[in-house]
Amino acid sequence: MSTPPTTPARTVLITGTSSGIGLAAAAAAAQAGWRTVATLRDPSRADALRTAAAAAGVDIDIRRLDVVDADSVAAAVDGVIADYGRLDAVVNNAGAGHVGTLELETVADVREVMEVNFFGVLNVSKAALPHLRATGGRLITVTSVGGVIGQPFNEAYCAAKFAVEGYMESLAPVARTLGVSVSVVEPGAVATEFVNNIGLDLEARIAAAGPYSEALRTYIDRTVSQFTEGSAQTPAGAAESVMEALTAETPAFRIQTSPWARDFTATKLSDQDGSAVLGMTGTWVA
Repeated sequence: MSTPPTTPARTVLITGTSSGIGLAAAAAAAQAGWRTVATLRDPSRADALRTAAAAAGVDIDIRRLDVVDADSVAAAVDGVIADYGRLDAVVNNAGAGHVGTLELETVADVREVMEVNFFGVLNVSKAALPHLRATGGRLITVTSVGGVIGQPFNEAYCAAKFAVEGYMESLAPVARTLGVSVSVVEPGAVATEFVNNIGLDLEARIAAAGPYSEALRTYIDRTVSQFTEGSAQTPAGAAESVMEALTAETPAFRIQTSPWARDFTATKLSDQDGSAVLGMTGTWVA
């Protein structure tokens, strides 16, 4: 009796996996049987990822990918195809926080935020799409509730996340005509290194904020409390929504990661899973 052919392992590439949601999603995907390529800008920061993989008893392929460097993106995606022959899913998770307001920063500062959080997503998605077409794959982007509701002192960050959501919502019906599923995952406050990664000397920033100082202190006090352990969702909890987008038979376009995130975005969204919008725009192209 002949041996039936084996199905090639599904391969997922995840960006921004040094900590937080990206790290948790990489571990969860590997545990679920995905061949997981976990990428990060600085491979010297992969110790936590290796520790998580060892604790989960899984193998994770760790590679360098800098989302703002098109050559780095191309090298990473080409390397995956060369080594594994396929790419079934991409999770755009890499990003950077930013706190500021227009009068106190330069337009160049805003462009830098857009470069990482918006154009970085486009760099990876563009490189991956031909391979996702070949496998009928999935393009998943971790955005934020800040991609739905603008938040004080987050003008640039929210603008980037709004841009990502608008781009992906527009791309989704087009990609669907060629068999590629597009989803966005919207976390609220997640107990990660996010606040620390913003890189602020908080007291110095407040002191330099002039007429905005009182409002900035109020905002920072609230935000720090939201991101502490116990009052924010865990990275593993948020990663469950990434896995939903990765594994559901027909994933929603828009997935909030917690009841709080659903309630918060419901302030603005009545079409919470994106089905009404995509049901409408899908008829424009198919």
